[in-house]
Amino acid sequence: MLDLERLPVFTCLYIHSINQNSLNENLMTVNKLLYVFVLMCSNTFAQTKAFKSIRDFNVTPSNTAAVNKINLQKAIDWASRKGAALFVEPGEEPYAVDGGIILKPNVSLIGANGPVPGGTSHPSKKQPVGSVFKITDKTNSFITVESATQIKGIQFWYPDQTLTDAKVIIPYPATIQNAKNKLVEGVYLSCLTFYGEYLAMDFTASLRHPVALVISEHCYGYPLSGEFIRISHCYDIPRILHCHVNPALQRLFKGDYSPAVIDAVVAQKTYAYAIDYTDNAQLMDLFTFGTYGGIMLGGDTYGQLTNFNFDCVATGIYKKGSQAVNRNWQISQGSIISNTGEKVNDLHPVIIEGEGHTSLSNVEIFSGPNLALTTVPEHQSWDYLLVRGNKKLTVTLTGCRMVKYMADNPISVENKAAVIQVIGCVDKNQAPLNCIINEQP
Repeated sequence: MLDLERLPVFTCLYIHSINQNSLNENLMTVNKLLYVFVLMCSNTFAQTKAFKSIRDFNVTPSNTAAVNKINLQKAIDWASRKGAALFVEPGEEPYAVDGGIILKPNVSLIGANGPVPGGTSHPSKKQPVGSVFKITDKTNSFITVESATQIKGIQFWYPDQTLTDAKVIIPYPATIQNAKNKLVEGVYLSCLTFYGEYLAMDFTASLRHPVALVISEHCYGYPLSGEFIRISHCYDIPRILHCHVNPALQRLFKGDYSPAVIDAVVAQKTYAYAIDYTDNAQLMDLFTFGTYGGIMLGGDTYGQLTNFNFDCVATGIYKKGSQAVNRNWQISQGSIISNTGEKVNDLHPVIIEGEGHTSLSNVEIFSGPNLALTTVPEHQSWDYLLVRGNKKLTVTLTGCRMVKYMADNPISVENKAAVIQVIGCVDKNQAPLNCIINEQP
């Protein structure tokens, strides 16, 4: 029964104004409105309790990095039992925190920022603002993740890292890594930005303690080791989606890396993305600029790579294969700009070796100068594809545009057992390219 005395004033006025004959019908409407109102209030209250601020655990910008590490770990321990989310409350000053943090199972560490390429910017200081961790620990990985964890919307800032002097690059441990002594399953990394890191995300596991279902998406950085994400022994689908490696990510508050620093990164001869020992890997919308290699697809992996741009590299794709079956890659819709390295003869946009099959569809190459780093004086790559080894492998190229390479033939074959089909491609002279190399009965 509806108690009119307990209704809000606006509701009583509404009821008083209605026709007595339709009172019952309108009372039902009022009850429904009140139900919706109460439900909305309940949802609002629930949302305010969805996250607990790390400041509630005395993690503050004014604390030392050592104190904040202790308090942040206490917050994580509390959240692990509840499956709770910890909110990295944004502010003008970052949180200095020592490395060695363990993100225990069931915990989400959530910040206020999306990926912020170019950097957030303090109005008067050369530093980022928002949900920022300030890292100076040269000994420990900043955070080690365990199963069922999430990190989202956070900026990781290494203020002591050089921007201009390649001789003083600090080789920090990985910002994020998996626990190495146990199975780690179900890790979600999203909307993360790294400034001054050496190695951003290290998921090199082992056969005894593998990882599974690791997702990295919308992550931005420029690792001075040349390695942004590396994954091995991931036996349920690894996913690297919408990630971007670029030396201009601190532009809005600190500036760009100098050509000397970018050259030092290229000299490491590493790959921005590297995976091995995985099930069907999913790699989509990947970008890198100013690393030696774009992506290394190890001998014990297979999957799909699509929608990519590997710019100012020596080699865009390095694909291996340890056996004929289940070491196959479908690679499509991408471009590779191969223009940096020691000499032009070493610049191969795509390298394939070992066994298995590789399908390249609509993958173009070109080359040219770029003032951000040192490029080869020829402003060209050597070829489009280098195939090497001595075991049978197969390659199919369809719809690939090849330009700005020096060799007479865009495909260099050092493997007499390889079978290569070229269909509907275009060479540097804009001539159709259709052929079969090492055709076998």
